[in-house]
Order: sequence, then C-alpha cells, then structure tokens
Amino acid sequence: MAILHRATLRPTKLELLADWLPAQPWWRNNSVTDLQKVASFRFDDPDGEVGVETLLVTTGREVVQVPLTYRSSPLSGAEIGFVGAMDHSVLGQRWIYDACVDPVYSAVVLAALLGGPAQADEFVDVDGRLEPSVQSASTTVLRGLPVPDPAPGDGLAGMETPVTGRDLDLVLFRVPDLSGRIRGPLALVGTWPGQEPPVQFLAGTLRTA
Repeated sequence: MAILHRATLRPTKLELLADWLPAQPWWRNNSVTDLQKVASFRFDDPDGEVGVETLLVTTGREVVQVPLTYRSSPLSGAEIGFVGAMDHSVLGQRWIYDACVDPVYSAVVLAALLGGPAQADEFVDVDGRLEPSVQSASTTVLRGLPVPDPAPGDGLAGMETPVTGRDLDLVLFRVPDLSGRIRGPLALVGTWPGQEPPVQFLAGTLRTA
C-alpha cells in the first residue's frame, strides 16, 4: 500500500525532471519546456521508508519511463543516479533518485515479477483518514514468455537500462514499445488511458548460476 499526502512540492517532480532529463543519454527529445505527465504507478517498500514511483512522461514525441525513489536522506554510493532534492510540505526534505540505482527498487520489482503485486494500491492521507486514490496506470506481470532476439532497430532493442537485482537480471525499457511487443520470460506490462495494447516496462530473467 502506498500512502500519498496532499502536499506542496518545491520543486515539483516535473520541474526536477526538466533539469535532469536533458543530460540523460536515452532522452531523445529536443526540449523539456512542454514536459507532461502521462500516467504513473507505484510499488510498495515493505519497510515503509522509501517511496517508489514510476512516471511516464512525454513532450509529445514519445512516452518515456522514469522510475524514481524518494528518500528521507541521501543514498550512499548512488550519486550517479541523483535527480535532485525536493521540499515536501508534509514529509520534509526528500532526496530523489533514478530508481535503477536504488536497491529498494530492484527488490520490489523482483518481488512483483516473482509473484507479488504488480503495483501498490494507492491511498491519500486526508486528516489521518486513508481514502483510495484513482490510479492513472494499471500494471500486471506476465510469466513464462518466450525470449525473442530483438532485431536491429527494434524498439525493444534500444533505450534499455540494466537494473541490478538479486537472483534476477532486469532490463528497464526507457522508451516503451507502444506497439505491444513483449520480451520474456518475465515481463511487467501496463496500460493507461488511451494506450492499448499493454506495453512492456521491464523484462526479467532468472539467473541459473
């Protein structure tokens, strides 16, 4: 369960990303002035310490997946993935990271792919009362899929980021293939309003050695 707060963020998430995205090698858009959020989904940290959210953003050219973790203190050794700091009017100072460098992210994704919930249920804290929040994206896990070799120029072959995980090799697709092609054997896929069929966000393969 992910608990959200009615809070003021300074800077906002999109403002942070507008500063960070242009320096990323997988960001192919010419501008961030019209950056928009398409949808989002969350995972649940069992310890309740780290916020884990995936944002889908666009400038109108393509949809880009940006998984983030929100922490109450800096993550040692993760400077390469530091997105920026944010003041949260309820939780205080938050340190934001590209989730691909965060061990909490790899752990919750592994749990999802191996049988756990594909995403967290979201609730808003309203004066101490938790109210269900409408989720803008819906995800599910597919298992036992074939593992095709991506052809040159295939959307699945580009814009990939490996995610270090225990017992599992993970690949995150920064620019999801909107045509619906899926790579196995484990896949996290999802939809959002206006997007059919499901698109793949992550592929996972169990290590045999």
